[in-house]
Amino acid sequence: MTEQEKAQQAEAATETPSEETTVIPSMEEQLQTSERKAQEHYDAWMYAKAEGENIRRRAAEDVSKAQKFAVERFSNEMLAVMDSLQAAMAVENSTVENFKSGMELTLKQLSSVFEKFHINEINPVGEKLDPHKHQAISMIDSDQPANTIVSVMQRGYTLNERVLRPALVLVSKGQ
Repeated sequence: MTEQEKAQQAEAATETPSEETTVIPSMEEQLQTSERKAQEHYDAWMYAKAEGENIRRRAAEDVSKAQKFAVERFSNEMLAVMDSLQAAMAVENSTVENFKSGMELTLKQLSSVFEKFHINEINPVGEKLDPHKHQAISMIDSDQPANTIVSVMQRGYTLNERVLRPALVLVSKGQ
């Protein structure tokens, strides 16, 4: 290569910046970029925080409504039983037989509601005493083994296998 060609190459290199040369932004530009990014992150954080608060508030409202209206279906079914009882009380010329048959129908209606909502009766005659389901109110002499339920004074009830009210029972002392 001649001197003249070398000079032309050097001149061309100084006139046009190469692709590898990068422009470094000034400190003010870097600060502005960083502040803009910080503001964007802060805005996103505030949005996420507000959204979290909204979700928490809606969940609390849903729980509150669920607690208030949890028995709505049950209550609607019980209204039919109440209507039957009120209709029976409104009859002026009722005989004992009519009254009894009306009570039996109302009892069937109530039993149907209990069955629909998984309320089961505890009637443990002949079973061993279970303090989780039964409440012994007295012990009596009996031919049955000790701690066997001889008589039920008041039936107990469970709701989905959870005791609502234990059965009041008389238990045998044993022989």
